[in-house]
Amino acid sequence: MKVHAIQTGFVRIKTAQVEGRGHGLSRRLAIFADASWTDWLPTYAWAIDCSEGVIVVDSGQGAHLLQSGKSLHPYVRWEVAFRIEPEQEIGPQLRALGVGPRDVKRVVLTHLHMDHDGGLVHFPNSEILVSPGELKIASGFAGRMRGYLPQRWPSWFDPAPLQLEAKSFGPFAQSRRLTEAGDVVAVATPGHTADHLSIVADDGDITYFLAGDASYDEKLMLAGKLDGVSADERVTTATLDAIRHFVQSRPTVYLPTHDPQAAARLARRQLAGAAA
Repeated sequence: MKVHAIQTGFVRIKTAQVEGRGHGLSRRLAIFADASWTDWLPTYAWAIDCSEGVIVVDSGQGAHLLQSGKSLHPYVRWEVAFRIEPEQEIGPQLRALGVGPRDVKRVVLTHLHMDHDGGLVHFPNSEILVSPGELKIASGFAGRMRGYLPQRWPSWFDPAPLQLEAKSFGPFAQSRRLTEAGDVVAVATPGHTADHLSIVADDGDITYFLAGDASYDEKLMLAGKLDGVSADERVTTATLDAIRHFVQSRPTVYLPTHDPQAAARLARRQLAGAAA
């Protein structure tokens, strides 16, 4: 098994989004009052090259997101900024790795925020898997009012439902195998969105935890620090506790989408919590 980190441009967000301030609604509104921005953070997608083919986890940003200011949603207009060139999209980068569009068996989306589904256009021939709950809240006019961009999905976008089963996988109550061998598994990590997923890839002696936006970096996960956008603090805290238990129970490389150190940890096979 080989896991590739594919950086699809950069994003800047408010510091109060990365680590929440306060509780309840005030924590979520603090993003709009925050005058402090993060540095430019990477936006990673991932390609798992396993015995059953290539599985892409998230499709990253798309260059069309530079036009996102046309959205009426206040968050999209004022609280996030993107930087990406067309050649930084996932399609050209996969081709540079020798992976063509038809080589990708399936694309699994941790959730449907714009910097995770922006590269869908590159996968018209792949099976695309999405949590049905996530698809429901992201679709249509109501989805646009929640800050999603369904109007920018490809016209052919008709994902297969990734319905998790009531089968525990370590500390996670719901999971679903994505390969016959069971070495790639989707697990429920609700918090950042209500139906957020993460992907676990087991390479025998080491496990890769592709966390999406379950946390913005490894340190916040280990400290149990909530982000500023998760709606349910209790649920998010339980998810972070489960992830922390998981990475402490087996050798695991923890890989969130926007962690500046994620690709370096992947290259070094650096275990969660270990000093660089």
